[in-house]
Amino acid sequence: MKEMKKESRLYHSIKNIATGYIYQFVMIFLTFISRTIFIHYLGVEYLGLNSIFLDILNMLSLADLGLSSAMTYSFYKPLSDNDKNKIAGLIGFYKRVYLIIAVAISVLGIIVIPFLKYIVNFKYKVDGVNVYYVLSLANVVASYLYIYKTSIIIADQKNYIINSINTVSSVLKNIVQIISILIFRSYSVYLLVGIISTILTNYISSKRADKLYPYINQKEILSKKEKKSVYQILKSVSIYKLSSVLLNATDNTIISVLMGTVIVGYYSNYFMLSSKITQMVALVFTSITASIGNVIVKESSKKRYEIFCMEQSVSFVISGIIVSIFIVMASDFIKVWLGKTFVLDMKVVIVMGINMYLSVVLQPLWSYREATGLYVKTKWIMLYAAIINIILSIILGKIIGLMGVLLASAISRIVTYVWYEPVILFKKYFNVKTIKYFKGILYNSLATSMITLLNLFLLRNVVANSWVTLTIKGIICFLISSIVFVLIYIRSNGMNLLLSRLHLNNHHKHF
Repeated sequence: MKEMKKESRLYHSIKNIATGYIYQFVMIFLTFISRTIFIHYLGVEYLGLNSIFLDILNMLSLADLGLSSAMTYSFYKPLSDNDKNKIAGLIGFYKRVYLIIAVAISVLGIIVIPFLKYIVNFKYKVDGVNVYYVLSLANVVASYLYIYKTSIIIADQKNYIINSINTVSSVLKNIVQIISILIFRSYSVYLLVGIISTILTNYISSKRADKLYPYINQKEILSKKEKKSVYQILKSVSIYKLSSVLLNATDNTIISVLMGTVIVGYYSNYFMLSSKITQMVALVFTSITASIGNVIVKESSKKRYEIFCMEQSVSFVISGIIVSIFIVMASDFIKVWLGKTFVLDMKVVIVMGINMYLSVVLQPLWSYREATGLYVKTKWIMLYAAIINIILSIILGKIIGLMGVLLASAISRIVTYVWYEPVILFKKYFNVKTIKYFKGILYNSLATSMITLLNLFLLRNVVANSWVTLTIKGIICFLISSIVFVLIYIRSNGMNLLLSRLHLNNHHKHF
């Protein structure tokens, strides 16, 4: 029975990852087509404006206080215990909370309107900024409709259902948005299509949840003790949410104020590229978070640590490969895709590579943070990181420009939670000292730096001026990085555990 449960966790994880990758590949393809047409017909100015609104609205979404993470975490135990009354009570509770959040974001969003003229920084006047902002705000508010029901699907290790719905919805949305740009040349119509898509997607997902878990619509009331427990989780997660937004969603605003909104447009192309790559990697780890939540509830500290080691070895290999490729190839890609005028300085690309590295190599840590509810123990360190980031971004941004703003993000992460969170996680859930973990991170970062320098040296005379030469250069860079990192980590403890686990599951299936 225990082996069947492990196979079930593995099965759901693989299915979640597979459907997640299909979704991401589809999104990458559609995003590049959509962005190319967007830039060609609407201009880089509107691209910068779009990025600014995204930052502002991400900050406004602080009103949800990280509720989605708290919701998913709160479902793990009642799902494990098959406590339908508790689940129905949680759903009813979250429905009321999300209604309050939607109203709060609407009010906060309207309050921001008079300040837009100080944030949006064009050399000449762009009409309709307030209208575009209100439409973008409406899309965020719409995203809170019905969404409270989908967390139970994710907590039940069935992300693949949401991934499938999102894939179909995104394909249709992007096609209609592309057609709307070609026909109407209107940013407003583009935003309206997004709003309609958001509402329909959430509605379909909620109906799917109703079908899978019909008992969630029962009228159940949480006890005071249960509400107190949820509020405790929510309080801790909210500080993380606040910090995460201040850390990740302020760069574009600071860049716009200090350097101009058009610069945001140029930077956003690189950021989109790096974020899409990071999302592809993060998908592996977020898809197994619910499974890890199940492991935390049922398995020993030794088993928890073994699974973490497997995750960490995978992240070491992936981070080394993709960061090296990004630093070497990003500007070549932008040049072939959009032209030389959109290419940024190599120093900026390197700093973006550092931030990407931190985002990838810390994925195992973050998956355990989500699954364990570690926010309670480490809730303040992210806030310190966010405060340091904002102060450094302004100072370094004024001194060395765009690179300074991005460098501030890396520094703030390194001096705070990069070292603090592992200490808490290892002590509370693994009962293992962290020195080996830190040695592993240091070793991997040095290896990544060396391979990146090697690729830059070996490929310095390979000119990528077409999609064909870009592809050839990319394949060479990938092969060099992959061979080296696989050789480095193939005999690591975590990789041995992973390979033995995969071999064991194949053996059970064969017999």
